[in-house]
Amino acid sequence: MNSPMRVLEIDLDAVAANLATMRSRSGGAKVMGVVKADAYGHGLIEVARRLEAESVDFLGVADIAEALELRAAGIGTSILAWLHAPHETFESAISAEIDLGVATTAQLEAIASAAAELGKTARVHLKVDTGLSRNGAHLRDWPELVADAHELAVLGRIQVVALFSHLSSTSTEDDLAQIERFNQAVDVARAAGLHFEIRHMMASDGALKYAQAHFEMIRIGLALYGLSPFTDRKAEEFGLVPAMTAKSFVVQVKRAEAGEGVSYGYLHRTVESTNLALVPVGYAEGLPRAASGKAYVQVAGQTHLIQSRVAMDQFVIDVGQQSVEIGDEVVLFGDPSKGQISVDDLAAAADTINYEIVTRMGGRFVREFFGSATPGGAHELPEPGVAF
Repeated sequence: MNSPMRVLEIDLDAVAANLATMRSRSGGAKVMGVVKADAYGHGLIEVARRLEAESVDFLGVADIAEALELRAAGIGTSILAWLHAPHETFESAISAEIDLGVATTAQLEAIASAAAELGKTARVHLKVDTGLSRNGAHLRDWPELVADAHELAVLGRIQVVALFSHLSSTSTEDDLAQIERFNQAVDVARAAGLHFEIRHMMASDGALKYAQAHFEMIRIGLALYGLSPFTDRKAEEFGLVPAMTAKSFVVQVKRAEAGEGVSYGYLHRTVESTNLALVPVGYAEGLPRAASGKAYVQVAGQTHLIQSRVAMDQFVIDVGQQSVEIGDEVVLFGDPSKGQISVDDLAAAADTINYEIVTRMGGRFVREFFGSATPGGAHELPEPGVAF
């Protein structure tokens, strides 16, 4: 195999350590490891296998297709999928014993019908919209949904495993109001005679901020990957370790004279005779074009501003008088405890959030996984590289 020009190093031991850290903060609640969107860009199957080896209680995905991919890979852990196509029939999900999030009576009835056809009982989590105004039943529609769910549960068509919701993370005041609405929705469900095992509302940010609302389970997404869900607090404050390092290599070096324009639009012009290093990463790999002139990378251990325009496939770094050679390592971001630029730094430069940076990393990057898929892995690389 040819040596890759672009590498995402994924530390599965860091993922396991972050799971342990969040478990220690859960107050005994179960933990759902959220692996939607290809495990936030870290590799769906590999991350899920490690989480399963660490006995995570649930895995969470957005789509049924993601859940079926996990099952096809031999993942047996309970999986919740909560975002469904307009005309989803649910048979494949029920057959694969996937828990289904339910936001409307139409979804509930379609799931119950599919379960009846299969002669199975579907496992559902009823979602109430407590103020995010996104997925979930509006509070005015909630009584009808829980009444229908109770009737279908009595018939054996469904089992209501959980009730859940999601914070907007707008302010502490708004969050606390949503928690109170969730408690009221739970009371409505209980008054309707509905039986369920679990309540879950807190994602990474809420789990770190509102211990009083951990209920029976917390959902951990961003924190699993060693990143902070808060713009004003760093991951290391919570004992979290970044699991992704994005690297590339210098593929061409040239000498430029003073006054030469560099890349599209001449966003940068050299001010003196200087060395230019070409790096084969662009917005096709997920490096934001908006980072042009604002973000920093490390070339052979030295930090430089991306002064020129980020193009589709590449960008150019003016490294001044630094001696740079073809093959020198370029780190876009990684673990700041190792002196590397953080995902947060790149996100701030591109006027976005760390969630977006890691989930958009792809294109022609090749993932290399460190750490065993079993507990206590020793940072071994199971394969030279796993392409997207």
